Formats: sequence, C-alpha cells, structure tokens
Amino acid sequence: SIQEECGAVIIEKGEFYNQDPTGIRTGNGPGPKLSETLELVANDAEAVLSKDNVTRKIAITLNMLQEKLDNIRGAVTMAYPMGLPTWDTIRLTIEGIEGISGTPAGQQVLDENTSELWIASRCLDRNQVISDRFGKNEKTKVIGKLQRPGAGAPGREPVVSEEEKKAMMAFYFKKQEELKQLAENSEDDYLNSSWADSKQLQKSLRGSGNIRAPGIR
Repeated sequence: SIQEECGAVIIEKGEFYNQDPTGIRTGNGPGPKLSETLELVANDAEAVLSKDNVTRKIAITLNMLQEKLDNIRGAVTMAYPMGLPTWDTIRLTIEGIEGISGTPAGQQVLDENTSELWIASRCLDRNQVISDRFGKNEKTKVIGKLQRPGAGAPGREPVVSEEEKKAMMAFYFKKQEELKQLAENSEDDYLNSSWADSKQLQKSLRGSGNIRAPGIR
C-alpha cells in the first residue's frame, strides 16, 4: 500500500482508496461487494419507511424497524471489522441520534414524549386514541402528522394526489385530442355533400345524378 503524509497524519491508501471530499474519513472504502451490501440494506430500510406501505395496508412495527437497523449495523461491521472511530457519523447514528444532530435529517427526529399528533387541523390530546375522535370504522382513512410541541398545525395535504393529477392530465389530453380530431372531421364533411360537387348541375341536367355503381346504396 501507498502511504501519504498529510501534516502529522499518515494516510495509508488501500486497494479501494477513494479520497473523501469532506475530509472526515481516510478514503479507504470497503470494496465493491461490501459497498453493494451497504447500499442494499440501506434501500431495504428506506422501503420500510415508504408511504406506499399505507396503500398496501402494511402496518409498520417497532420490531420491523429494529430489524432493519440491526441489518445496517451488521453490514457496517462486515465492511469495517476493525470498527469505526467513536466520532464517526455512521457509528453515532447507529448507536443513537447524535450522529445526525445539526443536519436536515436531525430536524425530522421528534421526541416521543413531547411530540403532538395533528389530524384535520386539530391536535389530539396525548391521553386520547384516534378512535375517540373519529370512531372505530375501519374504512375511515385519516392522515395524521407529528409536530414538535408548540409548532402549530402542519400544512394541509393536497386535495388531489400526484397519481390522481397525472391521471386527470392524461384524461384531459386524450379528450382534447378527440375533440380536435372531431373538429377536423367536421370541417371535411361538407366535401361529401351533394352541393359541394362541382359537377352536380351537369349530372342533374343529364339525369345521372342518382346513378350509383352496382352494390353501392
């Protein structure tokens, strides 16, 4: 391996060295196979947090989240068997939330003991359950949002979802094309009229205006 001295620190460049533009890490990566494993477990964890699970009627439990976190922890251990430094962001994030403090992701972390649940522009009391406010009809769909205490009501959900908006745009475009085609056909319909035939007068004088070819009515 090649050693590079940077000030008082000696960086050992391994086989999969890739300079870290942030300067936080040495740049020695785990290799393509382990990198693929890290990306796989990360994508798997993101899939559990996807809002598409609501449409699929999949309830997310704490055990499911813990399983995905354990998978990430195992993949990191495989990639860095020597362990990560105590100050490393990944290690701090796995062990707690200190690793994302001060970042946009850290702003989304809410305290379970003080967070507020808002539904239909109203804040639910922490002693209430959703059925106390909306009943026990299983077919009722409500959208709730968590807020920091004192942050007020969150923004309203759009009346039309992105999927519905795309379907509406496709429908209106198809309708517009049909009306355009219908208008073009209407403009050409007069060409088939008898009064549009330049030889109609001549046919009338000869008495051949109503003669048609055999088989044509």
